Amino acid sequence: MRGDNVVSKKIDLMRAALMAVAFLLVIGLSATSILAAGPGSVTMTVTAVGKKDVSPPAVTKDDVQFFLNKERTQVAGWQRGEKLYLAVLIDDSLDSAVALQWGDLKEFFNAQPPTTYISVAYARNGTAMLAQDFTNDHQLAAKALRLPLGAGAFSSPYLALLDLMKRWPSSEDRRSILLISSGIDYFRGNFPTSPDLDSTIERAQKQNINVWSIYSPDARHRARRFFRISRAQSNLSQLSEETGAESYYLGTGAPVSFQPFLDEIAIHLSNQYLLTFRGNGGTKGRFERAHVTTELPNLEFFAASQVFLPAVH
Repeated sequence: MRGDNVVSKKIDLMRAALMAVAFLLVIGLSATSILAAGPGSVTMTVTAVGKKDVSPPAVTKDDVQFFLNKERTQVAGWQRGEKLYLAVLIDDSLDSAVALQWGDLKEFFNAQPPTTYISVAYARNGTAMLAQDFTNDHQLAAKALRLPLGAGAFSSPYLALLDLMKRWPSSEDRRSILLISSGIDYFRGNFPTSPDLDSTIERAQKQNINVWSIYSPDARHRARRFFRISRAQSNLSQLSEETGAESYYLGTGAPVSFQPFLDEIAIHLSNQYLLTFRGNGGTKGRFERAHVTTELPNLEFFAASQVFLPAVH
């Protein structure tokens, strides 16, 4: 009987020790969560990109160096992106021949994981006309693809983007927009840039939205001068790069296929992380230049060129 009591006491002690370890782990995780998501916390999406066509390796928090205005800043949280909300915005003024690319776009939709929720909208008259709300039924999202209206729908893709983002509820999950457009602002022009470009970029940065873009000619592209198309493509590039994404085009004509672009975007979307840090934007909040880097070989990051620091009272 005495031996049984000793064994029973040892088991009780082991249980107590395991409970204590579990409690400490929970406390540690809770402290990390509070640090990463507390007042003044800012989250930005970072895309790991392998150089020289090399697949990017897994990246840990210790591999990341983050700078605000060239000053090294502590990374409070770093985690792999899981759920993604992807809004596809199609310029309704595009040449109807772009619909020949919808087969590739449908394949892109269907290749996304169940954690990706896709919506489809059309840019017309400065607004984003929703054809399909966010769904992880990717075949349902693909059914919203149709022929663009063409010459009767000239608009501003930047005003339509602003409209879409203003109506997008806040979220801690990843958010991206795939814009398919000529980039031409028919409302206010692109000389030298669209007057709404900067406000569109800042809105996306403030809401942590990456804007990927694919250039496709509009319905009157044959009458467009090279300079105007070049300026519009430059606007698309600036929009994507400054929001932590990439812009795709081949010359001033229609791409033969969207597939290489969509395949590359799919790879980027599958290698995204959420970086969280603490920032003080003063009494009104402000933008700060941001830079994310690493010493890992053959690896670079796509990230927004600046982040918005919220007001802290």
